[in-house]
Amino acid sequence: MNKISLLLSFIFLSSCTSNTIFKKPQDLIPRDTMSLLIQDMMIASSAKFIKNVNKQKKINYMSFVYDKYKIDSVRFQNSNFYYISKIDLYEEIITDAKVKLEDKKKFFTKIKATQDSINKLKRKKIRDTLFSFKDTVNFKKGLNLKNKIPKIKK
Repeated sequence: MNKISLLLSFIFLSSCTSNTIFKKPQDLIPRDTMSLLIQDMMIASSAKFIKNVNKQKKINYMSFVYDKYKIDSVRFQNSNFYYISKIDLYEEIITDAKVKLEDKKKFFTKIKATQDSINKLKRKKIRDTLFSFKDTVNFKKGLNLKNKIPKIKK
């Protein structure tokens, strides 16, 4: 009985190895386009919980990504299965997408820092202008225009 269970276990374990490589689909998405597509899909999936201009959340942006690349979900799924079966190629695609997303993040972080510093300078200029105006006008007494207006001789 032990020999039979050992034999069945060996057969089961040896049959579990996956060397499955899917056939190359006729409408395969090219490698570089697949990388761009995955980048946009990562952005779309992370933007799902961010409020948009209309103050709405939980919007599925994947359909916009599919429309942008003029593909449908079935074509993406077939191409994705094919690339997953070639794990080294798929790892290169994912790594490329990740590097480009990090580059975009650095770029937009620099732009935001520049805009923040410009806005800070504008606020400082406005604040300085208001304080200089406050020094020239005594708000408790009001404008003292009697001393400022020249007297007209009759």
